[in-house]
Amino acid sequence: MKQSEKEQQLRTEILEKVAEYYSVTQNEKDEFVPGKTNITFAGRVYDHDEMVKLVDSSLDFWLTAGRYAQKFESDFAKFMEQKNCILVNSGSSANLVAFSTLTSPLLKNRQLKPGDEVITVAAGFPTTVNPIIQNGLIPVFVDVEIETGNIQVSQLELALSEKTKAIMIAHTLGNTFDIDAVMVFAKKHKLFVVEDCCDAVGSTYNGKMVGTFGDIATTSFYPAHHMTMGEGGAVLTNNPLLNRIATSLRDWGRDCYCEPGADNTCGRRFTQQHGRLPYGYDHKYVYGHIGYNLKVTDMQAAVGVAQLDKLPEFIQKRKDNFQYLKEGLKPYEEYLILPEATKNSDPSWFGFLLSVRENNKFTKNELTNHLESANIKTRQLFAGNLLKQPAYKDIDHRVIGDLPNTNYIMNNALFIGVYPGIDEEKNQYIVNTFAEFFKKI
Repeated sequence: MKQSEKEQQLRTEILEKVAEYYSVTQNEKDEFVPGKTNITFAGRVYDHDEMVKLVDSSLDFWLTAGRYAQKFESDFAKFMEQKNCILVNSGSSANLVAFSTLTSPLLKNRQLKPGDEVITVAAGFPTTVNPIIQNGLIPVFVDVEIETGNIQVSQLELALSEKTKAIMIAHTLGNTFDIDAVMVFAKKHKLFVVEDCCDAVGSTYNGKMVGTFGDIATTSFYPAHHMTMGEGGAVLTNNPLLNRIATSLRDWGRDCYCEPGADNTCGRRFTQQHGRLPYGYDHKYVYGHIGYNLKVTDMQAAVGVAQLDKLPEFIQKRKDNFQYLKEGLKPYEEYLILPEATKNSDPSWFGFLLSVRENNKFTKNELTNHLESANIKTRQLFAGNLLKQPAYKDIDHRVIGDLPNTNYIMNNALFIGVYPGIDEEKNQYIVNTFAEFFKKI
């Protein structure tokens, strides 16, 4: 839309005022007061650019996905080394769309169907597993490693059955799972692989970006994650057919691939036969999948465009914070199992996972209470053991063994933050707080 000179002048003035507003309200950094200021496990980090782009998009009043969404999809796909990025309204929706894509009849003999089995883990976030259940497939749970929180690849063959059709697992807290082992197994048995990268944007394995190894991948842009647009997520794939299906599922399940506001991109809108519909039925209202409307607004995408410029800096800061904690807590390895990066990986860490070793001096809860009382916020490794959660007590599933490491993590593990809002002063306070605890035991 061409703007008049007056409109452009007004827009420029408004955006300059927004930048000035940020400078006035946010420029003074809050003083860190040890023991009083909360050190959260995650949080948003932004400046005037996010606010300016947010207001810029609102002035268009194009309330659905628009120019900013298109730019973000293109730029983020390049960053993640993918051909296709499909923006959705959350990481959970990304997981739903990604997995549901594999149930499309367009995949013919590879289509996942109710009753098929999918290998996954119970030590993780619910929405990595929920799409399996919601599509009528059977999750098969295997154990994890305590040091990495990732799938124990030695159990993959034990989990295999004639019904196994896919693997859906996350890179835990930014630490990549053993991709070589998983992909060799998947290719051997012709299994789909869904990489949940919601906590691992920017992690690499053998120098290659996570999300590029499996058939389809997901990310999240919730405020706790590596970058944010408030709510939001993305589905990523290099496969053109999976991209077409995923886009359809996100856009109500429709066949038409016209962008919002566009018509007849294919040039055959009223000249095709679709199923049992009348010949020439409007292609914009033909539905090939049972889908949803899971698009973002352009205002969300505008924030994402600004955040994407900062993403390399965010990733490096997470790595630096992780290393600071790893070195600072090393003296307490007699009592703590510290996290280890998967071999051949360079993680973009989401959090610092640690487990309390079995001992007769203190419990995980006592350590947690000490940290929380010092205003250092902690988190569990999400669901702990998903099969212990109330919502999952009656699901149809298989489980390999007793999941001893999963249960150990549920009872003895916690994680603390490494997000870019934590500076050296806060890191030192965290390490000192651990030191105070271990002096008392």
